[in-house]
Amino acid sequence: MFFYRNMLFESVLLDIRKLFPSQKLLREKNQMRELLAQKRRLLTKEQILEQSALIISQLEQLPCFQSAKTVLLYYPMHNEVDLLPLIKKYKKEKTFLFPVVHRKWMTACPYEGNAKMHRGKYNIPEPTTDPYMGKIDLILVPGVAFDKRGNRLGRGGGYYDRFIKLQPPTTTLVGVAYDFQLVDKVPANRRDQKMHHVIAPA
Repeated sequence: MFFYRNMLFESVLLDIRKLFPSQKLLREKNQMRELLAQKRRLLTKEQILEQSALIISQLEQLPCFQSAKTVLLYYPMHNEVDLLPLIKKYKKEKTFLFPVVHRKWMTACPYEGNAKMHRGKYNIPEPTTDPYMGKIDLILVPGVAFDKRGNRLGRGGGYYDRFIKLQPPTTTLVGVAYDFQLVDKVPANRRDQKMHHVIAPA
């Protein structure tokens, strides 16, 4: 009986270790965040526009973007890839949503023009419209780093991971990144949600 209980305890402990990141993993993530944040801060406005345009061009070639009717975008902050030109170009064909943060959770709300936007929890513009309750076809996901296996390193809040986990498997996830944000290996655990595609300038 003692042996059985001990084995059960070890099994539960192993599952917990797999679920929660170790201190080593957290250090690796924070080191990568700091390094790539420095590189992103050095980007000029011209470099941001040029690389963002290349990423948009690649995105437009993806069948999942072409067929998507509802797309979750994000408002670029701190020199992130700028996908906002997609709204003007495709506003008659697609419904665009933006993230809205509520405490530890994120919802998606329709974009209905800048007049219906306000600064949210992290001073990021968010829609004031009601949350979208339908299916989201495509989520365009920002990140600090991605790898070719679809692993993503975010800022550490877990908002996208929790939100993506609630979406149906038919929702396509596309990570967008600058060339230096595509790395050999992203430190990740079971809670980190993988992308279906990652787009970065060639």
